[in-house]
Parts: sequence; structure tokens; C-alpha cells
Amino acid sequence: MILLIDSGNSRLKLGWLDPQSGAREPAPVAFDNLDLQALGAWLQTLERQPSRAIGVNVAGAQRGAAIAAALNGCPIEWMRPRNEALGMINAYRNQEQLGADRWAAMLGLRMRLPENHPPALLASFGTATTLDTLSPDNAFAGGLILPGPAMMRGALVHGTANLPLAEGPVTLYPTDTHEAIATGIAAAQAGALVRQWLAGHQRYGEVPEVYVAGGGWTEVQPEIERLLQLVGAGLGAAPAPVFLRAPVLDGLAALAADRAH
Repeated sequence: MILLIDSGNSRLKLGWLDPQSGAREPAPVAFDNLDLQALGAWLQTLERQPSRAIGVNVAGAQRGAAIAAALNGCPIEWMRPRNEALGMINAYRNQEQLGADRWAAMLGLRMRLPENHPPALLASFGTATTLDTLSPDNAFAGGLILPGPAMMRGALVHGTANLPLAEGPVTLYPTDTHEAIATGIAAAQAGALVRQWLAGHQRYGEVPEVYVAGGGWTEVQPEIERLLQLVGAGLGAAPAPVFLRAPVLDGLAALAADRAH
């Protein structure tokens, strides 16, 4: 069995792959990235212990070393972006600057799409929000990085004297500070997504499909769906975003399966 590891800035997400049968974990698990004892405890619950691990780590070398130590001798290979993998071309200008999690997530998206697919936009709402596009000919075309919803909220608390840690509904015309902050955050996230969606339509001449992931999705979902409906009506197509549970783990599983065979 092969362990799949997505070490992000805030959370450690885990899955597994049986390379012989292609079976995957019933559902990915996630822990606080500082709680490596939870990783060891979870490993003990598995019916079979992994023989090796494959992962991506964007939380720094020290975190990667701590994860490796918690695996108790199970060898781990940290993946880095490549120019080409599994039929996906990487158009990123400087491979060293591209986060391995973004690359793996796009591989995961690419593996779920048919050969003749429209452009696809993958939005991941985590500590940071990333908005990346896969072209119809399977090129990772690049995308945006901006603070995620929680980071935006925290920046307003720590960077101003009087603004609270907002907990309020999203409304068209907020008349309360909590509502104003919550709506501003959702509007910023939605505006960035729609900007990339329109850019994809302009570049490829067809409406991109939208895929979403990450713990911040539910916070911004209503505003994004509302804006896509409004803008999409003018183009004759308003896509319904498809939620992906763990596109990074999906990409790692595809890499591991390719190597195993």
C-alpha cells in the first residue's frame, strides 16, 4: 500500500492507494499540520501498513523532516513539479516557483477529465486561494494566488485598530460591520474566480468548467454561484461548480499508479 501525503500550510491531508487493485481510501483524512502524533495514531488504524509514501509538502523542509520521522521508517518521496507528467504539460515559466500542491492538484483534475474536454478552472480555497486553468490540450496554463478567506479575515483583525473577527452573512448591501467584512471577503474571492473564468473563455473560445476544493469553499460558495449565474447568463452558459474532495491526493495517486505499472 502506498501512503499519499498532502502537507499544506495549515493541514496535513492523507490517503492511500493499493497499486495492484487501484483501490483508494474511503475518504481522505485531515489533521492540523502541527499535530504529527495524529498521523502516527491514524497509521495504526490501517489494516495494512504502507510500504512507501509519496507526497507534496509546501510547509517547509522542517515540516517535511518531521513527517518523515513520524512514518517510522516508511520511505517517502516528495514530488516536485515537472515539465510533463501523465500527459499534462506544465507551462509555468519557473518550475521552482510553482507549489507542488498546485501541480499535483492539476494532475488530479486532468486524470478525471475525458480527452476532449473544455478548459477547466480549478479553485482551491485554503490558507491561500489558488485559481488555476487546465487547457483543452492538457496544459497547466497558470493562474492566480491570493489570500484565502480565513487569511483575509485575520489580516483585517490584525492590521486595523477597530475591525472585529467577522462572523456574519453575505448580503448585497451590508449595514453591519460583520456583514460588511464577510461580504467583502466573499466578493473578493468570487471576483477573482470569475475573472479567471472569463479569461479562460476569452483565450480558448469556450466556457470553462469550474471545479472547487478546500475548506473555505462553503464560505464563498453562495456568492460565487450567484456571480457565475449573472455573468454566465450573458454567455449563454452558467456552470455549476463541481466540488473535489482531494485533488492533490488524486494527482499523487495517479503518479504512484503510473510508477507502479
